Amino acid sequence: MSPLHFVRLPLSIPALGRWAADRNLGWSVRRSAKGQERDAGLDEGRALHHLLTETFGQRVLYPFRLFVAPQARQGHVYAYSRAGHAALLEVAQACAMPEAHAVFDLQGLATKTMPENWSAGRRIGFEIRVRPVSRLLKPLPYSGGAFAKGAELDAFLIEALRRFPSDSASEETMLKAGRTREAVYTDWLAQKLADAATLVSGLRLTRFERDRAARTGASIEGPNAILQGDLIIDHPENFQKLLAGGIGRHKAYGYGMMLLRPARNL
Repeated sequence: MSPLHFVRLPLSIPALGRWAADRNLGWSVRRSAKGQERDAGLDEGRALHHLLTETFGQRVLYPFRLFVAPQARQGHVYAYSRAGHAALLEVAQACAMPEAHAVFDLQGLATKTMPENWSAGRRIGFEIRVRPVSRLLKPLPYSGGAFAKGAELDAFLIEALRRFPSDSASEETMLKAGRTREAVYTDWLAQKLADAATLVSGLRLTRFERDRAARTGASIEGPNAILQGDLIIDHPENFQKLLAGGIGRHKAYGYGMMLLRPARNL
């Protein structure tokens, strides 16, 4: 199998917005932790899902994450790929639509090869943007009715409703029971890592908001969280597969990419 590459691709945010508007790809709404809704403008994850696929092929740059500074006009897509620098440029030059060249700065494409052999027991830091949701295997009742089997819900809400089905399942109620959103998301991530690595205590929820993501024929509301911490690699091969495949749902839309960092308190 080809080695895994870590890719950085600069892009123009205004050009991405124009491209998405021409394709009628939709916009999103975000809700803060206090419940205040605000127009978030372009759903960059959906737009990039389509544009990256058109330019490089399906899941060639996958999983990915977009970084844009506040008010900035340029951002960077980071992604993992089995294709190297030369292969990515070759397919983009041959297949990309002219308007894609207005969005992506292909001359600024940069790659590095990731390690192929991880050591069991190695401790390493990470940051990951996730959508910590789960699909219900059976209906979940609450005070006003029930969520249907198959519904996609925030992992925090699922636990809250299971603990307090007759309550409003608020964060205040959960806090009184000793369960924070950070703790619930820590358990959610630990389950996702179970076959590859073990979380070290001290995982931090560094950013959280709720947003409404534009998807084909739907507008899906859910959590948008960034988690930081350390882990210990248990099964190197599974850990490599996890990096290449991403974590959780909505990975094709900019979630689930694990960025590695030096471990804390070595």
